[in-house]
Amino acid sequence: MNAGREIIAVASIKTQIQDLRQLLQRASYAYYVLDQPIMEDAVYDQFYRQLQDLEAEHPNLVTTDSPTQRVGEQPATQFSSVQHQVPLYSLENAFNLAEMQAWQDRWQRYWTSNHDHSLPEQTWDYVCELKIDGSAIALTYENGLLARGVTRGDGMRGEEITQNIRTIRSIPLRLNWDQPPPIVEVRGEALLPLAAFHRINQEREQAGEQLFANPRNAAAGTLRQLDARIVAQRQLDFFAYTLYVLSEPRDGQLGLFSSDLTASQQPTSQSDCLEQLQQIGFRVNPNRQRCPDLEQVQAYYDRWSTERKTLPYMTDGVVVKLNPLLLQAELGFTQKFPRWAIAWKYEPEQAVTEVLNISVNVGRTGALTPVAELRPVELAGTTVARATLHNRDRLAELDIHIGDKVAIHKAGEIIPEVLQVFAELRPADAQQFEMPSHCPECAQPVVQPANEAVTRCVNPVCPAIVRGGIIHWVSRDALDIDGVGEKLVRQWVDQQLVQSVADLYQLTIEQLASLDRMGQKSASKIVAAIAHSKQRPWSRVLYGLGIRHVGSVNAQLLSEYFTSVDRLIEASPAAIAAVHGIGPEIAQSVYEWLQTTSHQDLVEKLRAIGLQLVGEGKSAPTSTALAGKVFVLTGTLPTLKRDQAKQLVQRAGGKVTNSVSKKTDFVIVGAEAGSKLETAQTLGIPCLSEPEFLALLQQLEVP
Repeated sequence: MNAGREIIAVASIKTQIQDLRQLLQRASYAYYVLDQPIMEDAVYDQFYRQLQDLEAEHPNLVTTDSPTQRVGEQPATQFSSVQHQVPLYSLENAFNLAEMQAWQDRWQRYWTSNHDHSLPEQTWDYVCELKIDGSAIALTYENGLLARGVTRGDGMRGEEITQNIRTIRSIPLRLNWDQPPPIVEVRGEALLPLAAFHRINQEREQAGEQLFANPRNAAAGTLRQLDARIVAQRQLDFFAYTLYVLSEPRDGQLGLFSSDLTASQQPTSQSDCLEQLQQIGFRVNPNRQRCPDLEQVQAYYDRWSTERKTLPYMTDGVVVKLNPLLLQAELGFTQKFPRWAIAWKYEPEQAVTEVLNISVNVGRTGALTPVAELRPVELAGTTVARATLHNRDRLAELDIHIGDKVAIHKAGEIIPEVLQVFAELRPADAQQFEMPSHCPECAQPVVQPANEAVTRCVNPVCPAIVRGGIIHWVSRDALDIDGVGEKLVRQWVDQQLVQSVADLYQLTIEQLASLDRMGQKSASKIVAAIAHSKQRPWSRVLYGLGIRHVGSVNAQLLSEYFTSVDRLIEASPAAIAAVHGIGPEIAQSVYEWLQTTSHQDLVEKLRAIGLQLVGEGKSAPTSTALAGKVFVLTGTLPTLKRDQAKQLVQRAGGKVTNSVSKKTDFVIVGAEAGSKLETAQTLGIPCLSEPEFLALLQQLEVP
């Protein structure tokens, strides 16, 4: 994992996150709206998990438009948009037993945190079902008759495709249910069997039409056909997997359970649901199994990871659900997933190829990363030509040579990695690779610090380090210089217009206007944006300096206790480490950076330019109106930024924490609020909108 994180350091973290978001959004649009996928699901999953990991490590970079912050993408506009009576959430993914164990630990901790005792083991078990590779739909039956069929859409709203749904023969138009409940909702997967998929593609090929990429894409495209006769011809199938017996609307709300039903009508477990679905006329996948523990779940997973190849339809994993419905209801949902279910995906595929060469990249911190240049090979639906080798230690472990046959995989990494070297197939003229003794960017000697696997260039004017440092400086959470990105920075460094972040502030409109694809107007905007960045606070400047191990949160902590750069320069490693949240490793890194002569020279240049190197420290309370009160913020507020709301609470003597508990007094709720809102509602904690929060401050006469 440490080696994987070092790869992430090769480029600007913010740039990687933005690139991943754009890629995932483009892929979702191509898949869900255009029905023209640009990547396989396994590759999307790996990119998605990479984005999740990056955002988990850098929560300050999470934005509301990130693909991780919503269940799915917007529905196509050809059909009417319908709100789901019960949100149709997607599932969290796991890829190994350790992640399954972590999921089990999470839901058990959540249950325990809301009860006075642990859950007895005999009160729960799991139901395992094959994860059908199709398209999720929700069916509503009113008084036993099919009333509506809706796609997943974004999880809250989907596309009404009732006419197309009616063509699927495995979906009953009338439930086989004497005196059915007024409202029943059935969830399931519409799929295209492999035989039908191959037949359709043969017909499309003969007609000169574009082929469907896979059965899932074909099923989704079929459901969006405007002509129901075409849907009928393609012979979709359906497996049901969820049954909701809903109460009639009261005050505009639907309940998940109806008190009017008899015990025989009201299912109490997922296994009961599946049996009842079969009784009332639905096709239910026969390859399901109740499992008392994760050991049995793994046995089921291992069996079907092999036997799935014999099935007449595609399956890409196993869905594991807690069996008792009351336990499901108590656990509820996070912002994106049900807590009581998870999809254990099959292992990502591997590919064998040849190493044509080995190159070395230099990152912002000076880290040298070896990269295998490969004979292009298809892996999980994409063409792979490069794979990371991480560092010197990994090179030695693999004993890799140029010319070797290697196995590569994409185990959740955005950059494929070399998994195995087949030394027995090594050609006689294979060349052993050694890490360079000099930086490939600046030709200066490199070093390998003690206790590190990474080889580094320590030349502060190395073009790669300069580029990376400036890209970091202009990023949103640092100086946030609008209009300046990686391409411009690379051009400026290559043409020696800038050699440090201080040089940015010497750029003129005339210099920029003379560059390719840069007019007078654009140059003026960039120079103005650079000048405006002088107003950024001391904490942002400290983060922008790019000191190793100092993220935006650590920079904020340090700026509160060391209210000027001079105080921080004068501090000893022990004094820096004494700041709550700052450990010895971070403290030593900060101390060594600030004691370097070239860095001190840079600080003086920034001071002369007018950058903010002095802060206000912690804001002292101006009122005691909220003394002793604990607040939690969740969601996006309409006018206040989160930091502004936090300052208002603190100035009134209150405290802001990150998690909701019984000690929380108020939760301030904005748009797209997540699990914190659910927890607050469960615990009965008062929830305030932004206007209600501001009205409270006004009522208490908080200045």
